[in-house]
Amino acid sequence: MSDFTCTNAEPVVEVKQGKLKGYEFKDVYRFFGVPYARSRRFEQPKEPRTWEGIRNANAFGYVCPNLSNPAPSDEISVPHRFWPENEHCQNLNIFTPTLDKDAKRPVMVWFHGGGFAAGSAIEQIAYDGDSLAKNDGLVVVTVNHRLNAFGFLDVSDFGGEEFANSGNCGLADLVYSLKWVHENIAAFGGDPENVTIFGQSGGGGKVTALGQTKEAAGLYQKAIVMSGVIGMSLFGGGNPATSKEVVELIMKNACVKDLPELQKLDYRLFIMAVNKTMDDLRAEGKSYGWAPHAGEYYVGDPMDVGFSEDVQKVPTIVGTCMADFGARDNVPGKLDMNAEEQFAYVAATYGEENTAKLKELYEKAYPGKNFCFAKSLDLVFTPGSNDYVKEKAKGSAKNYRYIFAPVFELNGGVAPWHCSDIPFAFRNTEISPYCYALPYRERIAKEFGDAVVAFAKTGDPNTEILPYWAPATPDEVCTMVFDEKSEARVNFDDELLAFFKAIQPPVDINAMVNRKAPEVPDDEAPGGSWAY
Repeated sequence: MSDFTCTNAEPVVEVKQGKLKGYEFKDVYRFFGVPYARSRRFEQPKEPRTWEGIRNANAFGYVCPNLSNPAPSDEISVPHRFWPENEHCQNLNIFTPTLDKDAKRPVMVWFHGGGFAAGSAIEQIAYDGDSLAKNDGLVVVTVNHRLNAFGFLDVSDFGGEEFANSGNCGLADLVYSLKWVHENIAAFGGDPENVTIFGQSGGGGKVTALGQTKEAAGLYQKAIVMSGVIGMSLFGGGNPATSKEVVELIMKNACVKDLPELQKLDYRLFIMAVNKTMDDLRAEGKSYGWAPHAGEYYVGDPMDVGFSEDVQKVPTIVGTCMADFGARDNVPGKLDMNAEEQFAYVAATYGEENTAKLKELYEKAYPGKNFCFAKSLDLVFTPGSNDYVKEKAKGSAKNYRYIFAPVFELNGGVAPWHCSDIPFAFRNTEISPYCYALPYRERIAKEFGDAVVAFAKTGDPNTEILPYWAPATPDEVCTMVFDEKSEARVNFDDELLAFFKAIQPPVDINAMVNRKAPEVPDDEAPGGSWAY
């Protein structure tokens, strides 16, 4: 292979719908913006149209429109990129080391973060599949799909059978992407019978939701959930409006009389009507979350209704970052504080009595780790992930839990935040600047990356360079703590998290994920980026 190949004749691959031309660069073939489905607004996906000749696959496809415009924020912690939007966004990207149809390389299919409302398959630079393809021989697929009101607005009260599952269009897109992979990935050197789905934050939630969706059964063999176990009810707030009243209000704000008019409305006007409706609902103390709707198609959150029989057979890794949605501050000098100063720093928030108990449990769970970062412990994803693994361990598959725990020498010292483990899963620490704030970056990158790759290949994350990582049981969860010295520890943080939850004020999830950009340019105006 040359460093770069892109001619009229190669590289060309034939899929079910026709021929695709991508390009090869430094030992990786890339095919971008490949259509896996098509649909009308609020309707279920169907197979993409066939085409004559050779279709160009050298450009990323449209991403789903976001409902709000985020403010530029911290590109160190979560480096982003953005792309043209359109509701016809059912496309995927493929990174592969070979086009040998008989290669049968393991396949990893990535579902992006951003809840079920925002984000895209290319938004974080760490989503690129080059390294996993080139260095580990994997075929990596990243998926765009319908989000927010385009993917999860239930209009079934206003139309016929074609709208019956409208509240799960975005989830149905994901199922179709897996069907496409199953039918076509062999042409890209992949093994359709060795597919691992993985995702982080909302992407992790999509992985868990697919496990509760009968149509996805058999389309993947393994799963990785990164900071993605969170109750679906949290996406809607405490006083949810019904779908019927939401749609009626959207129609009113859009000045349309029925569903056919709403279906044909320009998508930019549709977004304006949806946003006006959300504002109206908030003024009434109500909410409506963008998430899958439980019913016949998607049976519901496994922690509420139990795990499906199908997903109980799927080996799964579930993990979180130590500080995911925990408190972050830029107080300088934390890494230089002595023991007394660290205690005082924490006690200023929780009082001396609570801090003394917290210190005892923290040192038991994280011996030798700077006590300042006890304030940053995550209570949004971590306790639920632990419970998820214990419950799923009642099935026949092997399940594993991890905590990503290294402290970064960044802004005076920062415990690992939401998304900080993504470059380590993709082997992309070299292109993610903040990863260089770890003195032992290369070692932990190899440990974490090797475990992910081993699991994708065999369903077992154990490697020669890590301590033995035992699968969980309902009573004993062996957690791999990736840290300055990575260790496998059993039930190591149960007491710590229970006590911390008792003394920590509750986190307002909706406030964190719904921050808006300021309406006028003003450096002092409140605003923020999406929380992923």
